[in-house]
Amino acid sequence: MKGPNKTIRRRRIEGKTDYKARLSLISSGKTRLVIRKTNRYIIAQLVQSDIAQDKVLVGVSSKDLLEKGWSKDLQGSLKGLPAAYLTGLLLGKNAKGKVKEAILDMGMYRNVKRSRIYAALKGAIDSGLKVSCSETILPSMEDLKRNEKTAKLFDKLVKSI
Repeated sequence: MKGPNKTIRRRRIEGKTDYKARLSLISSGKTRLVIRKTNRYIIAQLVQSDIAQDKVLVGVSSKDLLEKGWSKDLQGSLKGLPAAYLTGLLLGKNAKGKVKEAILDMGMYRNVKRSRIYAALKGAIDSGLKVSCSETILPSMEDLKRNEKTAKLFDKLVKSI
């Protein structure tokens, strides 16, 4: 036997927390840009860690786009690439003056180029939030405007936000 049995933490067993990644993000001392996907929405938050507690400074959901002019007919597309970009853009605009720089926290999601996570990140960067990342992983504007139904609405909302 190599050593004592290591107890696996409950949230790791449930597939909710990668403690090694979380520790490295928290030890950076920067505010975390937390982006999560649900079956219906994209959620983006700016979180500051303080000892053992997280404090949400600014939080936005793609559901908030309905108040900004997103069509009720397209409510099912609040989890797509354009909605993710607009959610990140809205988060960045709401964070003006509170946070200038952040580090991306993807949680347990896989690193997939041009995904919804990176679309929200692109929106946050375009709003003026400073997050270091490679340009090659971010979706292009053509990717965001690919859907004909949401393309016109997308341009309108970018200007209004």
